[in-house]
Amino acid sequence: MNILSQSSGLTLLGAFALIMVLSSVFLRKKHKSVDSFLLANRKLNWMSGGVSIAASWIWAPALFVSVQVAYEKGLAGLFWFTVPNVAALLLFAILGPRIRKLFPEGASLPQFIKQRFKSERLHKLHLFPYFFYQLMAVTVQLFAGGSLMSLLTGIPLLTVMPLLLIIALAYTLISGLRATVLTDVIQLIMIFGIGALILPMAWKAGGSWASIVGGFNGIEQVSGVFDPGVAFSFGVVTAIGRIAGAVSDQQYWQRSFAIEEKHLGKSFLLGGLLFALVPLGLSVLGFLAVNPELGITLPEGVDASMIGVQTVVTLLPAWSAVLFVIMLLAGLSSTLDSALSAVSVLWAVDVAKESSVKSARYAMVGIGVLGLLVAYAANAIPSFGLQHLWWIFNTIAACTLVPTLMSLYSNKLSEKRVFWGVLIAFVLGVPLFIYSNILGDPVWIVGSALFVVGVSGLASFNLQTTK
Repeated sequence: MNILSQSSGLTLLGAFALIMVLSSVFLRKKHKSVDSFLLANRKLNWMSGGVSIAASWIWAPALFVSVQVAYEKGLAGLFWFTVPNVAALLLFAILGPRIRKLFPEGASLPQFIKQRFKSERLHKLHLFPYFFYQLMAVTVQLFAGGSLMSLLTGIPLLTVMPLLLIIALAYTLISGLRATVLTDVIQLIMIFGIGALILPMAWKAGGSWASIVGGFNGIEQVSGVFDPGVAFSFGVVTAIGRIAGAVSDQQYWQRSFAIEEKHLGKSFLLGGLLFALVPLGLSVLGFLAVNPELGITLPEGVDASMIGVQTVVTLLPAWSAVLFVIMLLAGLSSTLDSALSAVSVLWAVDVAKESSVKSARYAMVGIGVLGLLVAYAANAIPSFGLQHLWWIFNTIAACTLVPTLMSLYSNKLSEKRVFWGVLIAFVLGVPLFIYSNILGDPVWIVGSALFVVGVSGLASFNLQTTK
């Protein structure tokens, strides 16, 4: 499936890195303080903030899993992937203004929890999923991006993954959140620009509208958008995971504190709209791949999440595939650099005794190296793919979902009940969910996901809301 030589692949990575680094260097003179590095002085405008929100939410799942579920489960898979993802961002149009009202000088959600409950142990308990989520964000982008580049260029996976990390670190270390936001804008322009060129070409090469419609039921021949089997087994878990993932993702709390307060609502609305266009557009590749007459088949041993790449390689000329790779790299990098920036906040304000740019940069390097090691480990495990990483970190995130939401709207929460509810979810719920996925039983999977949310949410029962 190689479409580029190793030397051409390295040149492509070098050119991509150069564009991102030069953009960040341009901002270096504007970076004068810790607040600037971590939160862009809380003065991000609504448009750049909205674009950054969308770009940072375009994880590897949005680029790969969205096409995979469209291919496997048709419109039903696309619906249950897209709607929860968009809903998660729209939720922050409410949560963002709320936390700014309650905690105007804050920087992270765990920091708010510490101030809200006056509890060190609850603060530390919340730090675990927030750090873990960013670790998995780094790991997934390196794992997916490395697999993509290795597949298409022949560069060994163990070589290309650290290169991707070095590229992201090279520009994020320079100007922190400012660099992340600027490169997010550039990367989203790449994604939309290349997508607007490649997807119509794939549509045309596929033959007709009938070729796309023919894939609406997926290779599993799902009966319709609201097929109860897909809604139960895939939809419920995805909805919980995506909403919990956003709430436990410091990237969006960081932007909630960085965007000008009066513009927060429309920034997240814009972000949700822009994000939705990505899985909706890319799903065309999955629908086309269902058509047996087009001869789109994955090489033996290649993960099903690469079906969109295989569709482009099969139907379009080599130069189109190269552009498509650039588009995917832009999407992966936008989340990778955002995760590095989010960790810098968590470390600087929640862990380090002295908040400084230096300590924030050390945290970026540390989480990057750790994420790389986890990606290496994931690659060494047979039959381990992108979807496995996805449900692990979303389940960890679900452990704090309900208590976090209630802490923003109630002053009657019990510190003790919240602590034990979240701890039980970690200790019992997460292993149960992992075991359920190993069994592959939809009833067990859904039941364990609901258990994680339910047990940690017990502290929110019979509570009065604040005014």
